[in-house]
Amino acid sequence: MQYVGLVAFALMLAVAQILLKLAAVKSTESPFPWSLLNWQLIVALAIYGVATIIWVMVLRVTPLSLAYPFAALGFVIVPAFAAFLFNEPLTTTYLVGAAMIVGGIIVISTAA
Repeated sequence: MQYVGLVAFALMLAVAQILLKLAAVKSTESPFPWSLLNWQLIVALAIYGVATIIWVMVLRVTPLSLAYPFAALGFVIVPAFAAFLFNEPLTTTYLVGAAMIVGGIIVISTAA
């Protein structure tokens, strides 16, 4: 169950980051500070709130040394989402780095 919470936490952070990007793009359409009041920003902040609650629940039963590396999944997930949603390039360097991050998380989680 702890791994479900860890992956859910990482996915929620990634989705919130994508929503923040959408909010930032949309914020150029109206003057500040009203530009910040859009549904993408509000939902992103709500997701961060829920992710924080999940994180605290996970930390109750998981050592921080095991849990924290899962936060790095965001470095893998966010650029993948960005490539799909914003047509941002996925370079070979990104793919190698992402594979190393995933490999590191696997090593850490099996050693724990």
